[in-house]
Amino acid sequence: YLKFIGKKVEIRTTEKTIEVFFHGQRIASHVHQTYSKEPIYVPEHMPENHRKYLTYNTENFLKWGEKIGANTLIVVKNFLYMHKVEQQGYKACVSLMRLADRYSLERVEKACETGLTYTPCPSLKNIATILKNGQDRIKTKATSSHSDISRGITRGAAYFQGGKEKC
Repeated sequence: YLKFIGKKVEIRTTEKTIEVFFHGQRIASHVHQTYSKEPIYVPEHMPENHRKYLTYNTENFLKWGEKIGANTLIVVKNFLYMHKVEQQGYKACVSLMRLADRYSLERVEKACETGLTYTPCPSLKNIATILKNGQDRIKTKATSSHSDISRGITRGAAYFQGGKEKC
């Protein structure tokens, strides 16, 4: 089916079937479903490197994140639940797993913890940058305290008194 990508095809639909034709030859036929809660995937129509994504599932990613640590679990949940369809977050979860293979489970957990001190929704790029730059190895006090009141406006009220900018 890959040879038909980008080609002009003809599609015929009835109440029960959907058929795809290329130069008058039927190349695909499917049962027509008017409604489905879940997307319908036909593995034979997918490129080989995309088929592996069909083996992934939310439950396995959540179990993996929980096994690594609380901060990794938060990041995994963010990746999965930030999209309308959870499957859209699978690629980020797999990439996070690859980072764990490359750096270590402990460093990924620490990187997720560090990322969560910067933003409640760190991206994969944030986590990768933290690992690459070794920011996960820097000792900080109360890095896991998301309700730490020392964060917030760092310049304080005195900085802004009189409405004059100070550099």
